[in-house]
Amino acid sequence: MSSYQHQHPSRPHLAVQTPLPPPPPGGGLPPGAQQPMNPSPSRAYSPWAFEVTPPPFSDDHHYSALQNPWGENSDNVRPRTVSLANLPSDGSRTPTRVSSPPTHVFSPPARVSSLQATSTASVAFPEPQLYRSTSQRSTGHKSTKSDISNIRLQRDPSSLSLQSTLYYDDDGYSSASNESHGEEDRLSKELSNVSLTSEEGLLRFQSGKLLENDQEWHRLVPPEAIEALGKTEVQRQSVIFEVFKSEREYVSDLEAVQNVYITPLMQSQPPIIHPNQLQGFIAEVFHNFSQILSHHQRMLGALFDRQQEQHPLIQSIADIILNATLKSDFRSAYETYIKHYPLSESRHRMELRRNTAYQSFIQSASSDPRIRKRDLITFLSRPVTRLPRLNLLLEQILKLTDKEYEHPDLETLPIILGILSDTIKSTQPGIEAAESKVKFWALCESLVYRKGEIIDMDLYDKGRTLVYSGPLSRRNRSEGSVTSSWSGSGWTDLSAALLDNYFLLSREEQRPNGVVKRQLMSRPLYLSFLRLGSFTSPPETRKEHPKDGSVLSGLLYQSTTLYPFTIYHAASKLNRRYTLYASSDAIRKKWRAFFEDAITVHKVRQEGNMFFAPDTVTQQFFSLSRGSSNGTKSTGRINAAVPFVLDGRQYIAVACASGVFVAVRGRENYRKVLDMQPTSMAALQTLGSKTFNKFLVHANGSLLSYSLDVLARIAQGDTDPREFAGSVEKVVSNEVIFFKHLHIGQRVLIVYAAKKLLQVTLSLHVLEVVDVSEAMLTPKRELRGHKQSTSSFRPFGDPGYVPKDAFDVTALVKTIGICARGGILIVDPTNVAKCRVTVVPDFTDANNNQPMANLKSRVDSARPLGLIRSDASELLVIYDTIGCYITKHGAPSRSSGYIKWESKIDAFAQRGTHVLLFSSQFIEIRDILTGRIVQVIEGQDIRMMYAGPTPDSHEPVLYAVRGDDQGDNKEAVAEKMVALQETSEISSVLRTPTARENAAMWEEWDM
Repeated sequence: MSSYQHQHPSRPHLAVQTPLPPPPPGGGLPPGAQQPMNPSPSRAYSPWAFEVTPPPFSDDHHYSALQNPWGENSDNVRPRTVSLANLPSDGSRTPTRVSSPPTHVFSPPARVSSLQATSTASVAFPEPQLYRSTSQRSTGHKSTKSDISNIRLQRDPSSLSLQSTLYYDDDGYSSASNESHGEEDRLSKELSNVSLTSEEGLLRFQSGKLLENDQEWHRLVPPEAIEALGKTEVQRQSVIFEVFKSEREYVSDLEAVQNVYITPLMQSQPPIIHPNQLQGFIAEVFHNFSQILSHHQRMLGALFDRQQEQHPLIQSIADIILNATLKSDFRSAYETYIKHYPLSESRHRMELRRNTAYQSFIQSASSDPRIRKRDLITFLSRPVTRLPRLNLLLEQILKLTDKEYEHPDLETLPIILGILSDTIKSTQPGIEAAESKVKFWALCESLVYRKGEIIDMDLYDKGRTLVYSGPLSRRNRSEGSVTSSWSGSGWTDLSAALLDNYFLLSREEQRPNGVVKRQLMSRPLYLSFLRLGSFTSPPETRKEHPKDGSVLSGLLYQSTTLYPFTIYHAASKLNRRYTLYASSDAIRKKWRAFFEDAITVHKVRQEGNMFFAPDTVTQQFFSLSRGSSNGTKSTGRINAAVPFVLDGRQYIAVACASGVFVAVRGRENYRKVLDMQPTSMAALQTLGSKTFNKFLVHANGSLLSYSLDVLARIAQGDTDPREFAGSVEKVVSNEVIFFKHLHIGQRVLIVYAAKKLLQVTLSLHVLEVVDVSEAMLTPKRELRGHKQSTSSFRPFGDPGYVPKDAFDVTALVKTIGICARGGILIVDPTNVAKCRVTVVPDFTDANNNQPMANLKSRVDSARPLGLIRSDASELLVIYDTIGCYITKHGAPSRSSGYIKWESKIDAFAQRGTHVLLFSSQFIEIRDILTGRIVQVIEGQDIRMMYAGPTPDSHEPVLYAVRGDDQGDNKEAVAEKMVALQETSEISSVLRTPTARENAAMWEEWDM
């Protein structure tokens, strides 16, 4: 009970008669007047506490009952006449007869709004309300302003209206406290003896059994009460009653959802939704429906208690609603549901389209009388619209509450309205986001991809959003032809969608049953590669010809003004350049704004969530001259680099046009150790318990070995660089085309290809690096086919032959792959001469498999760079333009699908579950299993320098990139060395298998 109610306890109710629906007008009554009704003699009626003498009856003095302005059938309510017996001024109780049987208690509040009597009423309706009954009267009660008002009404009914208010002092007595307490007690006793005849109408309303036309406040209140109340108070009570009614209907609808939809779905046999998906479906469609229902069931119970307590004149319901809305779980329940609602509706519609059992269930549920033939969408939207409707009702109650007196609603209702308004506002962004998500899902489901290409845009990531979408047009390439000009086919209408990671161009196609499909017209453009061109080009005119097929259709046309703008792919500025047309300049500007925002947000997200973090190793020492002649400060372009660790300290060796330099990593004091230009280098350190400490250099067709210990001492400034040249050991002096340092099992191997004079193929050689301690005990001997004897390297099997166009080696677990134009040759490094050679991908079945034939035609013109493991059953073959998956038998998998890189690459590296693809301008970092782009690094003249001897190496990947100008030397530009370090270990069930696990997995290839 509120503090206001504590100060003003309930008073005795006056027994009144609730009118029945009026009969049709007739007899001698004025138009709209109510037919007088004689009560049944068998029923006893409580007499009125007061008797009022009405003025002479005439047409000018009858009272038309105020209709509920919010009721649907308010136009059908008949006016009614006042029928009160004479009320003697001395207050004696003379039995009187009223116009209709009593059913409800009429109990105005102790302190009410100021309600002015209507002009048609001769006197003010009394306020006979001190206590509900004698038993409810509290002991020691002091006279309140309402009590004294009733005494004054008894003495002079015309002197005080129902809404008159007297202010009282701290002792509880008003300025009229000198009135006779004996007279007050007599009045209280008389009102306490008034009994309630019937509450049937109210109970029928609360139980939902009252006829629809009778569910209005003025239908449950005697006309005498309406006549006595002012117009404003009648409206206020009608709105309060509407709150009761709407809350009852709302709870009824929520309960119907629970009983008609949710429970049968969960208990249906056979199941309508697959059991594995049922809980998820209920959560997606109905979300926290039951939580909202429990809140409103409690609030409705409190409202009905208040209605039974104070009907027909309700003092206030604000305290009940405030108590509910103040609860944080009430507000959070609505915020959660409303933000999720668009997803609920989308999930329901999706299930309707694809599940015939669910369709039948929804149709049968609509026949339930509680549903009243409404669809489920109507019920799902009820919580979305409830708070705004309740807010409107409470605003109306506040507007109708008299401002001249201290009614508690004047303080409570603004608080509630503020809470509801804040809750509604807080849900708007969530609703917009959810609606955008629904549109996005509809887009995803409608996309039709080009056959053969594997595109993983990560569409179902939780953070994926649809930024903007709309229609655009594009000129066909055949626009200039006579045919297209006459047929009107020179333009293509497109549907454009800007996601937070891709830009899509598609063409909509209407399929049967109203299904819309969007055929991708070009490859999705990743935002890291999206660049904006001109957005200010002058408008152009499009001629649209009729499509009725008539003879004159080619001559008739309608001109439309379109506004062009240009976007392009940063790695393919000419081939992937798009000029698109918007229908207005405002839409063109809107596209530009959304492009700029999306690109900025995408860039910030990538920088804040890098899978591989670039760390600049050096950026000041190496430089490249801009002019034709090399300046003294120019070292030339970086061609090779290799890191190594010795005695716990990190070093880096860099080869450029002016020689080989070495330094402690993190320092810029590089020291020159060799005056040559190597094409590649390798540092042979340790493997398990073996130590090698060799530094290999491939220069001028020879393979040379130097001491790694001496190189480290030079980097620290402890040794003269000339000592490094004295540690040289010639490994191979023939014409070495390329070499690769690999770890195969527990062996460190050097694989190199050499070509002798007049030789049409390349000879492939494998050397095993010998441990330092073992090399000291082994006498030097001639290596077969080589001019230099050495004890640090020994042949590993006989040499074999590979195609003359072979150019690189890639390591697997027990075998190696030789990259050549015709594919990748899988060989056993322990027996190159006699092993069985397998070429992958295996296209032997291409004649009988069209997708495989299409893939073969693509890879025939591509350059294979290597292959890496995808999972236990697949490998990913890396080409310079595409990638494709093959089985462990070498045959194309995934329906011969392929992944097209965003730019043409020349090197790659594997780290964990990602592959790093290097082109001259970009580094694409993709998920190996799906091909999805996870990060893009941009630069100028990017070259991969070092990826490690094994695919699953945990060393950082080194690359060189063009830097900024060299300070004051404007003729030189910096050459930077950057290390890419994996930021965190990505846990995945599809982890990279270990070497031990792969030994069993790759038995088919004898790995």
